[in-house]
Amino acid sequence: MILQDELQTRNNRKLERLLACAHAEAGKTLESFDFSFNPSIKASIIRELATCHFIAKGENIFFLGPTGTGKTHLAKAIAHMACRQYLHVDFFNFQGLFHFLKHADLTNSLNQKMKRLQKTDLLILDDFAFKKLDQQSAEYFYMIVDARYAAKSILLTSNRSISDWDAIFFPDPIMANAVMDRLAHNEHQIVIKGESYRKKLRPTTSNI
Repeated sequence: MILQDELQTRNNRKLERLLACAHAEAGKTLESFDFSFNPSIKASIIRELATCHFIAKGENIFFLGPTGTGKTHLAKAIAHMACRQYLHVDFFNFQGLFHFLKHADLTNSLNQKMKRLQKTDLLILDDFAFKKLDQQSAEYFYMIVDARYAAKSILLTSNRSISDWDAIFFPDPIMANAVMDRLAHNEHQIVIKGESYRKKLRPTTSNI
C-alpha cells in the first residue's frame, strides 16, 4: 500500500507538471465544453480526437472558425486528455512562440528549445496565421514543422481560412508551400461556424 501511494503521488506530480506546461486550464476540459451551443461541432468527432490516437500516428488537427466559437477551449481540452495519458504537450500562442524562440536565441538556448519543440508529443499553436511572419520566424517554423513531419502532431487553431495561410510566410512562397504541404499531408480539419459563445455570456439589461 505504501508503494502504491508513492507511485500515485509521483504520477499526480507528473500530471501537474504536464498540465502546467500545456497551459491546460482546469475549466477548459472536454467535460466542460458546451456542445449544445454550436451544432456545427460534431461531438462524436471531437471525442474521437480526444482519445489522442492521432498523436500516435503523427497526425495534425486544424480547428478553423470565427473568434469565440470554441477553438481554443477544444485545443486545451485535447491537451488535457493527452496529459492524462502522460504525453508531453507544449501550448503557445502563435506569435508568442516566436518571441519565445528569439529570446532563446539571445540567451544561447535556441538549440535546446528547438529540440524540445521538435520532440514534444503534441505542439499546440493558438491563433495561427494571425499576423505575417518575418523571415527569421518563418525559418524557425519551417524547422519545427519539417522535424515533426509525419512523426509528431501539431494542433492549430485559426480564424483564417487555409487559403489565406500562405500569405503569412511572405515574401518566401517556396517556404510557404513547403510548410503547408507538410502540415496538410495528414490533417483532421474541423471547420466551426456560428456566432461567438461570448455573446451568450454578456450581461443583459432590461428596459425600465
